[in-house]
Parts: sequence; C-alpha cells; structure tokens
Amino acid sequence: MLMEAAREQMIEQQVRASDVLDERILNTLRTLPRERFVPQGWRDLAFADCEVALPHGKRMLRPMLVGQILQALELSGSEQVLEIGTGSGYLSACLAQLGGPLRSIELHPDIAQFARANLAAVLPSIAIEVLDGDAMQLAEVSRYDVIVLTASLPIYQQRFERALRPDGRLFVVVGATTLQQATLVRRVGEGCNGESLFETCIEPLEHAPRPAAFGF
Repeated sequence: MLMEAAREQMIEQQVRASDVLDERILNTLRTLPRERFVPQGWRDLAFADCEVALPHGKRMLRPMLVGQILQALELSGSEQVLEIGTGSGYLSACLAQLGGPLRSIELHPDIAQFARANLAAVLPSIAIEVLDGDAMQLAEVSRYDVIVLTASLPIYQQRFERALRPDGRLFVVVGATTLQQATLVRRVGEGCNGESLFETCIEPLEHAPRPAAFGF
C-alpha cells in the first residue's frame, strides 16, 4: 500500500505537474513497477524526483523527464522504436508498452544485462531487444519510426535522423552546458524539421563529439 501511494504521488506531483496529461502515459507509469528497475541499494528512491545512480557513473532519468519524453513522442502502438542508452530498462519498458517493437542499444555490457533481467521479469511477453554497442557507430538508414536518446548530444549528430523512416520522429537533448534543449526532430520528405520542447540537463552520450575547448 505504501509503495502504491508513493507511485501515485510521483505521478501526480512530478509527472502530471509537469503538464504530462495523457492518461495512456500516466496509466503506464501506474502499472509498470519502477522500483523493479532501480538497483537494490537505491530502491527507497525509486519514486523520488532525482536521478538514481547506475554503474559507470550513469543515472536513471527523473520520472518527470520520462513522462515528458513519452508525451512528446505521441506513440500510437505500431512504431518500430530505437532507444539509445538502455540504462536500467525503465524507459525501455514504457516505450515498449506504448509503442511497438523496441530495440535498445547500451554501451556498457553489465548495464545492458541488468536491463535485460529487469525487462524479462516485468514484461516477459513483449519483444524488447537490448544490444551491447556504441550508438555513435549507428549507420542504419530509414529503419525506425521513433528514436529516443537518453543522453545528450553536445553537438547535434545527423546519423540519428538518417535512421528515421519518412514521418519518423527523434527525441534528442542538445547542448554542451547545463542549459540544454530538448528537441523533437521529424523526418519530412528528404529533410528534417526540429521543434524545441523544453530546457533540461542530462549527461552527455559517451563518445559523442564535444565542442573544442576554448583557450588562449
């Protein structure tokens, strides 16, 4: 009962309070046990407004940001989805529940295995493929309807938009400072249009290029 009350408080005071009002998303957050995706020693913080620690200095996204990402994507349930940065698998589970077949790429094999175990325990009947790999090597073209980056790009990388199918959409956070811009990029014909969503700050994607340091 205490767990359910904490989950509902997370939804109402963090997610809904950030203008995430889509009931499909809120119900998904109600039904998925976020606490099952949090490392054992951090489960008291499963519903807190904070970035829960993962190995290699990684962190889970705040519940509010998870809700904002899902709302921006407007998933219909039939999309082919690619996630860059699996982490604990919590956002992966949300994407799989709301979208279609999910592929997720995680750089660190031990984190990928942690996510696989979490997803298999919580969503055993849903097709979710977690791959070990470096997303900066992505070379696919016109394959996915939706792509989500869970880490920021200090410098925008077109390789991710090239992997979108026509009318596909990409959620990405761009910026090299503490003030970063969440953006929804849509594939339109042979080009792409970007829509600024909100400001945030998340860790950079490993191996992504960064601006040259300024010096004298």
